[in-house]
Amino acid sequence: MGIVAGLDSSSEYTRLVVCDTDRGEVLRQGYAAHPEQRDDPQSWLLSLGEAAEGGLLSEVQAIGVAAQPGLVPLDGAGLPVRNALLGHDRAMQTAAAELVDLLGGRQAWTEAVGTVPRPTHPVTKLRWLARTEPEAAGRVAEVLQPHDWLSWQLLGRPDQRATDRGDASGSGYWSAVTGEYRPDLVEVALGHPASLPRVLGPAEPAGRTPEGLLISAGTGETMAAAFGLGVGVGDAVVSLGASGSVFSVHHEPLVDPTGTISSYADATGRHLPVVRTLNAMRVLRGAAEMLGTDLEGLSRLALESTPGAYGLVLLPYLEGERTPELPHTAGSLHGLRRESMRPEHLARAAVEGMLCGLADALDLLRGRGVAIRRVFLLGPQLPVLHKLAPALWGVPVVVPEPSDYTALGAARQAAWALAGSQEPPHWPEPTYQLHEPQEELAVGQAVRQQFVTVREQEHPGAFEGHPLPSAGQPSAEPAGEPTGWAGDQSR
Repeated sequence: MGIVAGLDSSSEYTRLVVCDTDRGEVLRQGYAAHPEQRDDPQSWLLSLGEAAEGGLLSEVQAIGVAAQPGLVPLDGAGLPVRNALLGHDRAMQTAAAELVDLLGGRQAWTEAVGTVPRPTHPVTKLRWLARTEPEAAGRVAEVLQPHDWLSWQLLGRPDQRATDRGDASGSGYWSAVTGEYRPDLVEVALGHPASLPRVLGPAEPAGRTPEGLLISAGTGETMAAAFGLGVGVGDAVVSLGASGSVFSVHHEPLVDPTGTISSYADATGRHLPVVRTLNAMRVLRGAAEMLGTDLEGLSRLALESTPGAYGLVLLPYLEGERTPELPHTAGSLHGLRRESMRPEHLARAAVEGMLCGLADALDLLRGRGVAIRRVFLLGPQLPVLHKLAPALWGVPVVVPEPSDYTALGAARQAAWALAGSQEPPHWPEPTYQLHEPQEELAVGQAVRQQFVTVREQEHPGAFEGHPLPSAGQPSAEPAGEPTGWAGDQSR
């Protein structure tokens, strides 16, 4: 048995897990919040040191690094020209729009690199830097992402920098379709060329530290979480934050001319099509505040109502929407009658509206041939979500026990690199609760159809150009066990 570690450097904290290589059992863990200056790369090293205190990494043979998306711009000496650019900064939306126009539109970008520039993408941050801080931009000689920079630091800052195909696919200048960089897009964004890290294969190590610790390729947060969950073909993941994301593992890249589906690479050599919604838990939190309760109270109220919320339909586009592409719209409530003007019906409409919005995202993937036989649900766990989601999404819903799956995915990658095998280690799936649609499937389809009818009346043609299955229908793939990298199941 070997011992490996996984590092999750998120926007707020560093988490370490130490696992055995045979079954992925967590032997010990470490945690540290990031210092207040969270965009200073040195702060990530400080919190890593704190998380690893007490000999946490003793006897560890390999470590994998996963980190938040962002940009670390370096000068010719390998020093940051400014603090890292992180997160979904709305100030960068103008830069993203400029890039779209410069290349000739959304389809041109999806054909080039599989994605349309977003504020989170490094290519957009480079454009913003060139426009707002030209002096700093002029000194940029090399660009890394946070996971690349951390791995490079652990390796002792060697001459060669490296990344993996998962994180590279979210840069906006590397294509998961061709497996190659588009350095011309870096030059378009920044105004001059810059060096880019070498892209490693899934099991290819980045190198060893001066002390001999193996560093695996590392990857991005989403890719590591999928690997940690054991997601395979036939699985989708719905992650609930203020906004929502839906992704699945697929055998080939999906190039979407509209850019609604982003074509990323995963951490195993396969592909990870991702669809994002701008409105997820912010819908439920807003409804809870309106009703003078909290999320748990909203869940209880919604369960007191009936399917279809007594005719109420909430289109949950509170911040505009990305799926469908409605950037300037607002949310709207339909079907209001005197008998439906009760707290429980509004609560139910909010939950159904949010889940139907995510069902639209799932249907986009289904319409492109992605088999979805079950959905992993991540985020706040509310009884109403567990009850309603299976029927509205048309498939069983898996609720894994809480854990840092990003760190576990990074550790699993480290075990793969350490073994040097063709396939990754077959670690058991996480313990989970399984919620089946059962006899409520027909009711869920009726609620979905009610939502789709109102959506089409309010925003006709919102999904024009996208092949969508009938509302609420599961994938056309035959039923059966999902297939992927996961080994035996531990329920």
